[in-house]
Amino acid sequence: MYLVFTTNFFHFFPWLTIIVVFPIAAGSLIFFLPHRGNQVILEYTIFICALELLITTYAFCYHFQFDDPLIQLAEDYKWINFFYFYWRLGIDGLSLGPILLTGFITTLATLAARPVTRNSRLFHFLMLAMYSGQIGSFSSRDLLLFFIMWELELIPVYLLLSMWGGKKRLYSATKFILYTAGGSIFILIGVLGIGLYGSNEPIFNLETLANQSYPAELEIIFYIGFLIAFAVKSPIIPFHTWLSDTHGEAHYSTCMLLAGILLKMGAYGLIRINMELLPHAHSIFSPWLMIVGTMQIIYAASTSPSQRNLKKRIAYSSVSHMGFIIIGIGSITDTGLNGAVLQIISHGFISAALFFLAGTSYDRIRLGYLDEMGGLAIPIPKIFTIFSILSMASLALPGMSGFVAELIVFFGIITSQKYLLMQKILITFGMAIGMILTPIYSLSMSRQMFYGYKLFNAQNSYFFDSGPRELFVLMSILLPVIGIGIYPDFVLSLSVDKVEAILSNFFYR
Repeated sequence: MYLVFTTNFFHFFPWLTIIVVFPIAAGSLIFFLPHRGNQVILEYTIFICALELLITTYAFCYHFQFDDPLIQLAEDYKWINFFYFYWRLGIDGLSLGPILLTGFITTLATLAARPVTRNSRLFHFLMLAMYSGQIGSFSSRDLLLFFIMWELELIPVYLLLSMWGGKKRLYSATKFILYTAGGSIFILIGVLGIGLYGSNEPIFNLETLANQSYPAELEIIFYIGFLIAFAVKSPIIPFHTWLSDTHGEAHYSTCMLLAGILLKMGAYGLIRINMELLPHAHSIFSPWLMIVGTMQIIYAASTSPSQRNLKKRIAYSSVSHMGFIIIGIGSITDTGLNGAVLQIISHGFISAALFFLAGTSYDRIRLGYLDEMGGLAIPIPKIFTIFSILSMASLALPGMSGFVAELIVFFGIITSQKYLLMQKILITFGMAIGMILTPIYSLSMSRQMFYGYKLFNAQNSYFFDSGPRELFVLMSILLPVIGIGIYPDFVLSLSVDKVEAILSNFFYR
């Protein structure tokens, strides 16, 4: 009887509510901690992040059926009666990977934020508030709740940028909020339009909306609205210009969260809302997505070498790699969409690690421009080694996660029934050009930073190499990158059933 009680208790326990609310609730207690220096605040924040990750991992390991494509751990509570507003949470194979990635990267970004001393309490509270907003976005099963969670992580990012950024932090923070808040207006209009269509009572439940059909013109209007919003966040050209300025000025722990998680929310939204709720419009727009994705890969890869700022160069490499995700989403095949999901996870790890390395290098030499650097391989050999390995991972070296993800996207295009042979050849050719340009900017970045004699011959040019904290952060990211590269089924097995369900229910019926 005791066993039955405990089994039922844990089965109906509100795991997702705890996972979403815990970081911001625990973060608000930071302001009541005793004044004993910044170290106490940092240790408390790391403890909260690690505990949250453990709770998430436990809930998913013991209460999630991996072979079931349906929504699990579902929670449905009425929140505001007047407006039919529900607190609906639930996860499936598509949201599982991004949630675990969020927990992992946020914990490491908090550990990486050690040099922050000014307004340390507010900084760490904002990190935890952002954590709640991101997990809430990935686990929302209600469109209005999704929009609120989407907005929740905008304000922390704006404050993190404007208070702890570089010299042009206010300009980049204002640009960020104008772009992303402007995109959010389209989400709000789309959410209200879909929710209020065809019924007297607003319907925001994703399960109900997934089975609803719309007139072709109206579905296209909804699709364009959501596409613009997610294109800003992903980012998709021409809505990408906020990204390089934001990364160029942000503190590197903020950059880790931006590149590792925030950009992936846009790609997740494209799959979750544009593909799942608006399938007919997606089949119309998918060729254009393929074209834009191919142009994005080539454009960003050819623009990246001209960037003097190290973080801006890495930012453009992120834009280029996001092109593969867009192509995978546009391919409308099991293989292509699985490749896009794998690229979301893979690129989240690699980009976060590269921005962390850029930040640790800046902490040592206080130089942000590549043409001022040189000869760093001798004074800081550990950072040089790990930077070289992660640069190889970024350019999709076999054995690394990026290679497998991009290869699966390639197979997705080749096996797609929607496109003619000539279209497939042109898109594949465009992607191949991007993959040729990637080693050019990636290896030239390593050459400018680590080779030559500029800093090595300079006066007082002794720099501390990577310490235990930095090595721990980097190895924690490097191991999953190699692990996924060797055994990608570890990630693919999470999403493969859900991807099949999305495509079979909407495109092949």
